Amino acid sequence: MAKQHNAAFEMQRLHGMGEGVYREVMKDTSIPVRVYAPVGEHRDLLAYLVRRLLENGANSSFVHQLTDEAVDVGLLLASPLQPADAPSLALPQALHGPGRANSRGVDLACLAERAPLEQAVQSTRFDPVPLATPNNVADAMARLHTGFAAWNHTPLTERAAVLRRAADALELRLPEFCGLLVKEAHKTLGDCVAEVREAVDFCRYYADQAELRLAPQALPGPTGESNELRLHGRGVFVCISPWNFPLAIFAGQVVAALVAGNSVAAKPAEQTPAVAERMVALLHEAGVPADALALLHGPGETIGAALVAHTHTAGVCFTGSTAVAKIINRTLAAKDGPIVPLIAETGGINAMVVDSSALPEQVTDAVVQSAFRSAGQRCSALRLLCVHEGIADGVIEMIRGALSELRVDDPALLATDVGPVIDDEAFEGITRHIARLRQEAALIGSAPASTAVPRLVAPIAFELPRISDVKQEIFGPVLHVVRWGGDVNEVMNQINALGYGLTLGIQTRIDSRALRLAQAARIGNVYVNRNMIGAVVGVQPFGGEGLSGTGPKAGGPHYLYRFCAEQTLTINTAAAGGNAALLAGLPA
Repeated sequence: MAKQHNAAFEMQRLHGMGEGVYREVMKDTSIPVRVYAPVGEHRDLLAYLVRRLLENGANSSFVHQLTDEAVDVGLLLASPLQPADAPSLALPQALHGPGRANSRGVDLACLAERAPLEQAVQSTRFDPVPLATPNNVADAMARLHTGFAAWNHTPLTERAAVLRRAADALELRLPEFCGLLVKEAHKTLGDCVAEVREAVDFCRYYADQAELRLAPQALPGPTGESNELRLHGRGVFVCISPWNFPLAIFAGQVVAALVAGNSVAAKPAEQTPAVAERMVALLHEAGVPADALALLHGPGETIGAALVAHTHTAGVCFTGSTAVAKIINRTLAAKDGPIVPLIAETGGINAMVVDSSALPEQVTDAVVQSAFRSAGQRCSALRLLCVHEGIADGVIEMIRGALSELRVDDPALLATDVGPVIDDEAFEGITRHIARLRQEAALIGSAPASTAVPRLVAPIAFELPRISDVKQEIFGPVLHVVRWGGDVNEVMNQINALGYGLTLGIQTRIDSRALRLAQAARIGNVYVNRNMIGAVVGVQPFGGEGLSGTGPKAGGPHYLYRFCAEQTLTINTAAAGGNAALLAGLPA
């Protein structure tokens, strides 16, 4: 068949298997073949070889059925995605069910799919975003305060439709926004694609959630009376977003506030205003009125502070440091007038607990992704690895080897694993912390770093004696490792005592232990036997507790409620002469 169709593929098999088939194939030397021969120690290879043997020897295996003359050719060639006796598996776009389309991704290994992104990176240019002034803040807040009523009274279905149009437009313009994210936020191509997808998911998810949860709800009551619970916007919501997710978090905050009926004053991070400006323009094009959404770019100490303290501010949504969140909280508490809600998602000293039953290879993969992807500049990133003393030496050696393989370079290059940190201030702060650790801790290893671009921090890991030695969050690719022995519950107590509660990783093959530790953790997101980053909208609602935030969780079913005010409407229908519905239901 390969010869007849001149097919552009090769035949592959594992050494020791499929020899009979290959003898036939290799009679024609024009057909390319490949034999895989795993090389390594018995301890490493045995599990792999047994897994292959079980797969190939299973009754449902193609290799097994190929030699069974009783198996019909049509059955042999049937697609495993559409089995005849069971519903077909959901394809990627339908993963979230029939109501919400999953955002489309990009296969960066495919040149045809990657090319538009690389072209966008090369062609991306953007002008400086104008800095707002105190007068701009006053004018914008007055305009948004006036525009709130009309937007709030826009039917909920229409507000949701605006978000869906914005999602579709953003998905079509993925290369454009990826180019911006590479140039302004210094993100790798993989991180750019993931961020655009997250912003698309936020728009679609909150549109669905608004129609499901914010519509008027009839409540029970006595005859002759109707009761209804209604939700509406609070007024002008101030949304302050960070630079590490300048599109996804920015968009998620803004569209959540908008779909709930609020007008929005959006203040992006000082480092990444161009991405935010482009997203605001897209939302206006999708149908958000000009007097319902305004962008105000400037320093947090002046523009951010003025927005928070403004008399028209009816709510604040903030993602950033714990210290700034506390300043915002005190400012709101000191204001005259209504009590203003604060939605805050802050950082954390995120830990991963590894017991002696964990698979070292799986642990290492999860650690490298969690601690070093995005140059460690994620709120959820792993900062503290607590590994059992029984396997610590092996795990640390694997981490050292993995570090040496990371490529730290220009984020526009496909081969780059880790790009630069966001700015000079971040670079200097991380560098000072690393210098201190070199004096106080034992170096495990670091990645080689290029000198081709500025502000590259080579991912690095140190071993410390105690969990309590980790005093603060370092927002960069720095991993702190601590060995533990004895009672794992005491390890969890020490992690809780740090006061932060954003993400936790657990690596164990003992299910009951994983569930017990998760229950004991005062932490918002717990990940078992996987990495700790990349929460998916509507799948892993994200947000912490304690020093890590107020909740509710972004991308979750409770988020929109905090942007709303509630009203109960009770009508005495008997005052009009009786309950007509009741009378109509009586027998003649």
